[in-house]
Amino acid sequence: MRIADARVIVTCPGRNFVTLKIVTDDGVTGVGDATLNGRELAVAAYLTEHVIPALIGRDPARIEDTWQYLYKGAYWRRGPVTMSAIAAVDTALWDIKGKVAGLPVYQLLGGRSREGVTVYGHANAETVDDVLAEIARYADLGYRAVRVQTGVPGLGTTYGVSKDKLFYEPADAAIASEATWSTEAYLNHVPSVFAQVRAEFGPGLKLLHDVHHRLTPIEAARLGKSLEPYALTWMEDPVPAELQEGFRLIRRHTTTPIAVGEVFNTVWDCETLVREQLIDYIRATVVHAGGITHLRRIFDLAGLYHVRTGSHGATDLSPVCMSAALHLDLAVPNFGLQEYMRHTAETDAVFPHGYRFEGGYLHPSEEPGLGVDIDESLAAEYPYRPAALPVNRLLDGTMHSW
Repeated sequence: MRIADARVIVTCPGRNFVTLKIVTDDGVTGVGDATLNGRELAVAAYLTEHVIPALIGRDPARIEDTWQYLYKGAYWRRGPVTMSAIAAVDTALWDIKGKVAGLPVYQLLGGRSREGVTVYGHANAETVDDVLAEIARYADLGYRAVRVQTGVPGLGTTYGVSKDKLFYEPADAAIASEATWSTEAYLNHVPSVFAQVRAEFGPGLKLLHDVHHRLTPIEAARLGKSLEPYALTWMEDPVPAELQEGFRLIRRHTTTPIAVGEVFNTVWDCETLVREQLIDYIRATVVHAGGITHLRRIFDLAGLYHVRTGSHGATDLSPVCMSAALHLDLAVPNFGLQEYMRHTAETDAVFPHGYRFEGGYLHPSEEPGLGVDIDESLAAEYPYRPAALPVNRLLDGTMHSW
């Protein structure tokens, strides 16, 4: 069996997705997600111009060798564009291998380590009363974990708070929009939110909060300490992770668990954080961290240091990536949580899939392979639409570091 064809499909059923489809000479197909929010066409071009020509004629069964070839064959390694492209190839090859074997991918990864994948939803609203109602809605749906975000009094908009509660997409304009941010107002507001949430829902519900890289290490330490009475499952992305030493300062001052990694691309991005046990959850994801093959390496390293998985799962990852994530989540021993933001009906139609939500858990498809595909005819009805993620400025107009 050889790879006979590969093509990139760009579609926008509500938001942009980039998908790679690989076809073997005997007709077996595999799909991989290559979406990079706000930079989608960069990955599409990388795949079309540099990767696909090198795939034709290769043995699709040689997943590890192909990964090493694409990674080491690019002199300028790593980075989100390169690693998202490699991830798409890797994921599609795992899909093909599962179909050839007649098994769902999680069986090829060692089989089940659990019965289902615990997921968390996004409860967000401008006011505390409204966010309490959103949390109640998720609890009624069977969620065991909820990420809580509210508007900050005095600020016009807050990243992470949407008008459409189930289908949040922050990329909102062809050229990045700008919002205003106040660290002081945020730090004063957030602890009172969680005090009310715990008073309303008690200790059983897992609560999470995303800082979106907005703080300095000492500010993050203050926030984590103030949130300790409310027993969060994690405080996410407290600071930009380029300076990994900053997490040492946070760790010295608070026992609130820390999650980070959705923008990580390789195991080397988190090696210090994991080895020094400066984080509790690693949030790297299939599409941005080199596919199933490389993300498994990251998770295996994390497991050696008592760090659990907590993969990114926002709507900028297609159902192809979500399917791949669920197979890996089901198999790895150190699974923690999986983010799960529901896609729109239009997206679900473009990407027919077999995974399902039931009783607070997501379950991957039992079909051979990943259990997901792309309807190319329907995808063609949704042309690409430029969209960028917003940026923040402080009250005095300074560009915010995150």
